[in-house]
Amino acid sequence: MRRLKDAPSRGRAITVDLEGESIPAIEGEPVACSLIAAGESMLARSVKYHRPRGPYCFAEACSHCLMRVDGLPNVYTCRTPAREGMKLERQNAFPSAKVDVFETIDWFFPKGLDHHEMFAGVPVAEQVMAKVARQLAGLGLLPKEPAPAPPPTRTLRTRVAVVGGGSAGLAAARVLTDQGVPFLLFERADHVGGRLAHGAPESGAPAMEDVATFAPDSVRLRATALGLYDDEHGRYLAVGAWEPEGPRLLKVYAERFLLAPGGHPPTVPFENNDLPGVYAGRAASLLLRRYDVAPQVAALVGWGPELYALAALMEDRGVKVAAVVDLRSAPPPGVHALAAQGSEPKAHGLRHVSAFSYTTTSGARQKVSCDAVLVSVPVSPSFELARQGGAKVGFDSARGLFHVAADADGRTESKEVFVAGDVTGGGTAKQAAEAGRRAAQALVGGLS
Repeated sequence: MRRLKDAPSRGRAITVDLEGESIPAIEGEPVACSLIAAGESMLARSVKYHRPRGPYCFAEACSHCLMRVDGLPNVYTCRTPAREGMKLERQNAFPSAKVDVFETIDWFFPKGLDHHEMFAGVPVAEQVMAKVARQLAGLGLLPKEPAPAPPPTRTLRTRVAVVGGGSAGLAAARVLTDQGVPFLLFERADHVGGRLAHGAPESGAPAMEDVATFAPDSVRLRATALGLYDDEHGRYLAVGAWEPEGPRLLKVYAERFLLAPGGHPPTVPFENNDLPGVYAGRAASLLLRRYDVAPQVAALVGWGPELYALAALMEDRGVKVAAVVDLRSAPPPGVHALAAQGSEPKAHGLRHVSAFSYTTTSGARQKVSCDAVLVSVPVSPSFELARQGGAKVGFDSARGLFHVAADADGRTESKEVFVAGDVTGGGTAKQAAEAGRRAAQALVGGLS
């Protein structure tokens, strides 16, 4: 990955401290983005086998970017804004992440290691092995200083609480605004729009709503929905919000909850899919569209329309696409000159991706050089919040994913909970926006 030469200025140039080394960064952009743009692709080591780890999803949905930041362990650097002089440390390695003696575990146990059974039942040895396992594993050292007291919880009340500021959530907010229904919209990123703002461009995608036309303070950014709960005052949404004085817990009471949190970028099982340099497709489009950071040469693998849209986006911005491999079916005619159906993908490299290979339909093995493998597949619906709120979750065996069961207007088994967008099983941005509008209209019709 590198920062594009023709990239416009996106903020003040600063430096951050990575284990004593000054690394260039852009103030306010994710720390992980600045690091990989500076050539620092390995941010940590895996818990058990101490394999190199680099950011994958840029959505706080994996643990590959966790670092110690200013003494605080296990920080998601994919969503932590860079600031001048912040101190970064890689975790779970000895004596350092670049030279980790414990990576030999991977060599000594090529078929895997079950530490739960090693010396099981053997007196003394069993206790020693358990202690060793606890010392070798873990996710970073505890802070040296006690955590500061958090700000007091703030209670908010509104008629409708909307979770997610993507195409579905914004379309719903437009309906609520036009009908004069008070609402609060919570988006965990530092910007709204979702894939409209940073995904691979889709044909027929709606224009992004202008949040400036919503009621003042109705949209809260860097605000993560943590759960839906009930107490003596009613049902409320627990939200972890970043405020100038630090993280604060919000209790948001509402009559209705419209959940459009989107989905998680899943992984695809293939050899070395955890190497630094393997990125989720939506992470790659985010890095390119929002931060002008992209690979020199990319191999794309996955299935679905976003795979081909991502290939077009990369080439439009000067990235050389070395392969586009569809793991499910033959590519549609004319989508890309290199598009091919394949199987058994594999990433190559010792500390970072250096090549990609796959098996063609004829049985031959094809290998290309690249510095990134982009995995573009439909997202896995973020159903957890809706399920906690009483909605039913079903499993789609054809697509291999769980989704929230809802009618065409977003109604679920819980009368207070409505859903829209990817959380119901996926689709285009246009379909998500239409679902958001229908859900908001149905929701308003049921308000007292």
